[in-house]
Amino acid sequence: MYRKNLYFCVSLKTKTRTIAVEETSTSAFKGKKRSVLLTIVAILIVIASVSLWMCYQALKAEAYARYMGIRNVSAEKVAQTIKGVEMNAQNIFDDVQEHHDTPEAVIEALGNKADLNYDVRGYFAAFEPEYFPEKGTWFEPYVYQPDQGGFKYRQVGSARHNYHKSPWYVRAKSTGQSFWSRPYYYYDGTSMSGHYCSFIKPIYNTKGQMECVCGADMKFEWLLKELEWVDNSSRVNKLLNRYHLFSDFNFYSIILNKDGTCIVHPGEGTLAITDKKVIKDLENGQGGVAEISINGEECAVYYGPIEYVDWSIAIVVPKSDMLKPMLPVTGVLLALAFIGLVVVWIELRK
Repeated sequence: MYRKNLYFCVSLKTKTRTIAVEETSTSAFKGKKRSVLLTIVAILIVIASVSLWMCYQALKAEAYARYMGIRNVSAEKVAQTIKGVEMNAQNIFDDVQEHHDTPEAVIEALGNKADLNYDVRGYFAAFEPEYFPEKGTWFEPYVYQPDQGGFKYRQVGSARHNYHKSPWYVRAKSTGQSFWSRPYYYYDGTSMSGHYCSFIKPIYNTKGQMECVCGADMKFEWLLKELEWVDNSSRVNKLLNRYHLFSDFNFYSIILNKDGTCIVHPGEGTLAITDKKVIKDLENGQGGVAEISINGEECAVYYGPIEYVDWSIAIVVPKSDMLKPMLPVTGVLLALAFIGLVVVWIELRK
């Protein structure tokens, strides 16, 4: 009887130990499954993060090449127009220099070749005081192009418009060099009102004395049209948009002055660049890319100088449009990660 009880006790202890070992093994296996699953989740997170980072860097590189290319095309087109204005204006200024014996000859010289370049709204010759005694202190004939076509003449120099103290006249007289003026706004209540810039050149006689300062006025309408033409052409270009990348390409071009102010903007609003690095690059005639906020919207700005003038062209791209290709990539990665986790979970449960 004692032996039977002893056997029963030993057998019971053995079974209890076996059950405990099985429970420990099951618990350890479940812990191992949990560990494997967490490891796989961590690996998937790392892979997804690295993939998204590489995708973002690739998008930035593609956007840089795309928009810097568009910027270069715009800058080249604007520079060609400006160079054409300079060449045509130079011909007119040479005529003024050769035919300055009488006021009538000067006026005729200004209008002689004016119709060769319709980007220019007017040409002027601002003479030194009493150069023509009969014309007094201020003789500044102006040949201009109104909206209805043709060229007209008017005398603009006066005591009220004392051009001898104007910055462009003072600069031309002191430096003796030709240059493009700073942008300015002209208003007279007619269609001539608007934003302008002028190509300025001093004219000298055979004795080396300055006789007058000649200028060609350009309205910024032509500049806006050229930028819009390049932007629209780039959006529909099949080769440039072969890989659309789910983006709408909602970019636009602007012209910036050296101080960061916007000269030409496609919309009705205005903007100014305040980033110190960008302004320094604009002052030094250098290009680059910056991520800044414009009117409350985060944008990437690709900028660079224009030849012949102290301006820069910038392509403004909303970051929301740039990052659109990331959305399908993120969706695909999440879907693949979810499918992978489901497959692993099923396999671990077998």
